[in-house]
Amino acid sequence: MKDLLGIKVLITAGPTREPIDAVRYLSNYSSGKMGYALASVAAQRGAEVVLISGPVALDPPQGIKLISVVTARDMLKAVEENFSEVDIALCSAAVADYRPLQTSDRKLKKESDREALTTITLVENPDILATIGAQKVGGQLVIGFAAETEDLIENAQKKLRAKHADLIVANEVGQGKAFGTDDDEVVLVSQNDISRLPKLPKMKVAEAIFDKAMQLRSSLN
Repeated sequence: MKDLLGIKVLITAGPTREPIDAVRYLSNYSSGKMGYALASVAAQRGAEVVLISGPVALDPPQGIKLISVVTARDMLKAVEENFSEVDIALCSAAVADYRPLQTSDRKLKKESDREALTTITLVENPDILATIGAQKVGGQLVIGFAAETEDLIENAQKKLRAKHADLIVANEVGQGKAFGTDDDEVVLVSQNDISRLPKLPKMKVAEAIFDKAMQLRSSLN
């Protein structure tokens, strides 16, 4: 099936890393597997794919454009440079909410830099999903992801409205769920619909997400 022929897709994937010093950083457990599955499925279905990826241990799918980034601000810059040209944007990356206010270009030592290591002032990172949700124009579809430990549907609906997204892919995390696994159990939350998917391999989840995206896209045009 080549139903994405002629469609340009942007996907963010993996974690970001926010440096503390030359050897330490703040990050999260994201493996990037969902984003890379989305990129693979989109390419197989004929899309032109830009994959903006944080640091992961995965090989990119063939036939796509890979942009490697490290920090949230790096990722935002890459997204903003490409967003105006795409039809569908999927923000599956687990972007760090905060970063250290100050970083060191050398390794901080616990003996001489104890205060700098034990008192780290954090500042908020840019919200990539909200940024492009506010920038989208007619015909563009913006899809976000919500990893939650509780109140899954309620939090997904709040995120849908707050970020001006067209679809939120919500899943529960923790206790061995989602991060780093090869399968996932998600709920697709749009303005007028809530669809629960059974536990599926992430490639199958990606297929279902693009099926839903194409339904939403047809309603926009």
